Amino acid sequence: MSLETTLNSLGFAKPPSETRVVVAMSGGVDSSVVAAMLKDEGYDVVGVTLQLYDHGAALVKKGACCAGRDIHDARRVADEMNFPHYVLDYENTFREAVIDEFADSYLAGATPVPCIRCNERVKFKDLLETAKDLDADCMATGHYIQRMVGSEGAELHCAADPSKDQSYFLFSTTQEQLDYLRFPLGHHPSKDETRALAAKYGLSVADKPDSQDICFVPNGNYAAVIEKLRPGAAEPGEIVDTDGTVLGMHNGVIHYTIGQRRGLGIGGLATPLYVVKLDVEKKHVIVGPKEMLATRKVPIREVNWIGDGGFMDGGERQIAVKVRSTRPPTDAILRPISGTEAEVELAAAEEGVSPGQACAFYDPNNSRVLGGGWIWRGY
Repeated sequence: MSLETTLNSLGFAKPPSETRVVVAMSGGVDSSVVAAMLKDEGYDVVGVTLQLYDHGAALVKKGACCAGRDIHDARRVADEMNFPHYVLDYENTFREAVIDEFADSYLAGATPVPCIRCNERVKFKDLLETAKDLDADCMATGHYIQRMVGSEGAELHCAADPSKDQSYFLFSTTQEQLDYLRFPLGHHPSKDETRALAAKYGLSVADKPDSQDICFVPNGNYAAVIEKLRPGAAEPGEIVDTDGTVLGMHNGVIHYTIGQRRGLGIGGLATPLYVVKLDVEKKHVIVGPKEMLATRKVPIREVNWIGDGGFMDGGERQIAVKVRSTRPPTDAILRPISGTEAEVELAAAEEGVSPGQACAFYDPNNSRVLGGGWIWRGY
C-alpha cells in the first residue's frame, strides 16, 4: 500500500479519530460547516472562537463576526455536533494589532484592509499557536481558498468558486502557517453546496446571512469608527484641484477615499472630478479628472513570498496580481528591490490604486497564490 492511500482527508497518516483539529469558528455558516463536516468524518474536533471586540456593542450589530450573537451561534453548533468549544478573549490583542492601525492608517490618508491584518496578526498567529498548545495536528478555517501539496511542499491556490475566492485576504500567509493550516471549503464549487451541508447536518446557522462589513465597522461607516477611536481627528479643510485652486470645503479627510466621486459637494462642473490624492498635513482633499486615477507602477513593501525559490532569485518575473479583492488577477511584471520591497508594473493601468491596500501575487499560468505585499505610496 502506498503512503498516499494511507493518508486521511487532512493529509495525516493515521485515522481521523487520532487526528486532532482545531477549527477557528466565527459563528458563521462556513466555519460551522467545516467543524461539523470534520466531526462527521470522525476527527477529534475542538472549536475555538475569538472574542475580538466589545461584547455589548457587538450585540446590537447584525452581521458582525467573532462577538455577541456569533459567539452564541458557534457554541450552539458545537453543542449540536457534540465537540468541545472554547471562547478566548482577544479584545486587547485585536485592538492593538488591527483596530489601532486601521484608525491610524485612515488618519494618514491610506485605505487599510483590516481583514488581512486580522488573519496575519491574530487568527494565523496567536490562534494558530493556541491550536498547537492544544496538541492539535492542524487548524482548519472556513476560508474559501485551496491548499495543495506540490513538489516543494504545501501551496496556496485560489478557491474553486471564483466568486467566493478569498486569496486576496490571505496573501500574507507564511509557509510555516500553510504547513499547519487546512481549508476544507476551498474545493467546493459554490456557497450553495456549503449551505446544503449545513442543512444536512441540521445546523442552526444554515440560513444565517453572510457578513458584508468589516466586523467592527457598523454599516460600513468608517468615519464614525475613526471619530470614536480618535476623537477630534476629523478636522475640516479645503477641497482643491491639482493646481491648488480651492473648489470647496470638507469636514475631515477621513470621510474621503481615492477614486471617490460622489459626496464631494462641488457639482456644476463641466468635467466630473474624483479624489486623486489626500494630503493629511495640509488637510487637503485633492480632486482631478478620472484619467488621473490610472496608474501602472505600484510600489510594494512588507512582501510575503510563498512561491518556489527565494523572492530575489531570478530578478523580475511575469506574474498576475490583484490590487483589490473584487477584480480578477491581471498581468503584471514583478521587480524585486529587496527581500521585502518590490515594484509591480501593471500591463493595463488600474484606477484608484491607493496606499494601504494590498497587492496579491499569482502564478499567471495556474491558480497558485505566490504571496503579495502592501501598497505604500503613489508615484
